Amino acid sequence: MYYFMLLLGFFFILIAIGAIVFLFKQKEFKFLDVGKILFALLIGNFLLIITVPSLKSILFEEYDVVEGECSIEIISSGRYTETEITLLETDEWFTFSDVPELDAYGKSIPYYCEVTLTEDHEFGISYKIFDASSRELLITNK
Repeated sequence: MYYFMLLLGFFFILIAIGAIVFLFKQKEFKFLDVGKILFALLIGNFLLIITVPSLKSILFEEYDVVEGECSIEIISSGRYTETEITLLETDEWFTFSDVPELDAYGKSIPYYCEVTLTEDHEFGISYKIFDASSRELLITNK
């Protein structure tokens, strides 16, 4: 998901710059065309502002690992399902696109989790879910 957002940001910026060059060569500025270009620049900049600060951490694989008691929620909307892991001690939550095959989910079912993140804690890389009492590894997404 990270690389998709980064490439999409670059794509929107390049399309907007190409459209600006085309408009200047054509010397005809329509309000709707200028609006589309500004929208593409806005979306591209937004995506780059979100993703570029984590780029160093992703490229050099400099990750943080946070661990502790956690709860696992499955969020489903239409055809898209994702997993939200919430660390109970720090109240931090992290979202992953795959759904772990566990016996039970929800806030009342505690697990022990190790979540690998970028250094700025913006993007989750992987997770390990352990049994809360025995610390036996139940599932991982590596």
